[in-house]
Amino acid sequence: MKKNILFLLIISAVNTSYGQFVISNEKSTLQISSNFSGFYNYRALKSGEVDQSKNRFKLRDAQLGIDGRVGNDFELSLKVDFADLAANSINTVIDPENPGLLNANVTYKGLKFMDIEMGYGKLHYSRNSMVPFENSAYWQSAELTRGSIFSVRDVGVTFIKNFWKQRANAYLGAYTGLGELSLAGDNDPSGQLEYIGRMDISYPSRYRYTEIDEKHTPIPMIQFGVAGRYANKKLPSGTAFPANATSSYGLKVIDGERYIYGLDVAFQYMGFSGQFEIHQMKSKPQNPNDPLFQNYTIDQTNGYILSGGYIAQLNYYIKDWRTIISARYEELDLNDLVIGNARKFSPAIGYKLKGSGAMIKFQYFNILREESIDAQSWKEQFRLGFQFQLK
Repeated sequence: MKKNILFLLIISAVNTSYGQFVISNEKSTLQISSNFSGFYNYRALKSGEVDQSKNRFKLRDAQLGIDGRVGNDFELSLKVDFADLAANSINTVIDPENPGLLNANVTYKGLKFMDIEMGYGKLHYSRNSMVPFENSAYWQSAELTRGSIFSVRDVGVTFIKNFWKQRANAYLGAYTGLGELSLAGDNDPSGQLEYIGRMDISYPSRYRYTEIDEKHTPIPMIQFGVAGRYANKKLPSGTAFPANATSSYGLKVIDGERYIYGLDVAFQYMGFSGQFEIHQMKSKPQNPNDPLFQNYTIDQTNGYILSGGYIAQLNYYIKDWRTIISARYEELDLNDLVIGNARKFSPAIGYKLKGSGAMIKFQYFNILREESIDAQSWKEQFRLGFQFQLK
C-alpha cells in the first residue's frame, strides 16, 4: 500500500509544459528538457570557386538537458548534444559553439555571501556568448564571440555574487584555460590557469541574459557589463594551438601572455532590443619568431600584437505575428600587424509557431570586407531551418 501511494505521489509530481518533465519530492527537483534543430545551408561562391560541399542539410542540435535542485543549497546542470558528439567522433575539428558536451556543473548556494559554481560550462565573460541559442533568431553567433577567438566554455570554478536584488552581478573564476580541450585531460606544460572576471549592472530591474524583448517591456531597461581575462601559457615547440580542435586563428591559446578586455551594453523596451559588445586582446608571445608576429622583429612590434572587434545588433519582436526581426553588424581585426579588418552584416528572422516550442529561423550572411588572413571562398550565405524545444 505504501509503495502504491509513493508511486502515485511521484506521478502526480510530474508536470509537462511543451514536453518538459519535472520530477520532485520533498527535498529534490529534477527537470528534463530537450532541443532539436536542423537547417539547410547554401553558399554563393566567389568567382572561380567550385567546391559546393557546404550546400547541405545539417542536424545542428539533438540535445538532452537535466537541471536539478537539492533543497536550497545545490543546483545541477547537465546538457549533452548527441548530434555534435556524433559529428565530433568523425571530424577532427570541433565547432567551439557546438562542442557536444555543453554543460556539466554544480552550483553551491549554501553560503549567504556568494554562490560557487564548479565544473564545466559557459564562461561568465562575454554577454553575447551567454545568451541561449534557443532564444535567438540566429543560427550562428558572431565570429568574435562564438569561441574561435577566445573560449566560451571551460573547466574550473566560479565565485558568483548578486547585489541589489540581482540588478548587479559579479563573477570571478579560475579555469584550466584550454577551452573545450580542457575536457581531454592535462593542462599545457606551464600548468598555469586562466583567470576571468565580470561585473554587470541593470536598471531599473533585473535584466536576464536574453536578446529578444518578447514581453514588450513597458519600462525601458538597460544593462552595462565589463569583463577581463588573463592567461600565461607555454605551448610545446612547434605547436600552434589549437592543433586539432577549435580555430585556425592561433589566438585562442597562445605561447605566452594574453590579456582580454570586454565591454557590453544591452537595452529593451516595448519589443525593441539591442546589444553592443566590444573586445580587445593583447597577446605577448614569448618566442620572437612566433607566427603571430607576421615576420616583424620583436622591436618593431614592441613584443605584442593586438586583436579584437565589436558587434552591434538590433531586434524587434512583433508580438501579434510571433516574429523576431534582427540585424547584426560585426567588425573583427585578427592582427593589427596585418592591414585591414573583416566586416560582416547578418540579418535574421524567426517565426514562432503558436502553442509550441517550435520556431522557423532564417539567417543571411554577407561578407562586406575580408581580412587577408581569414579569406573565405564565399561572399553570401543563406541558412533556413527549424527548431523545436521541449521546455
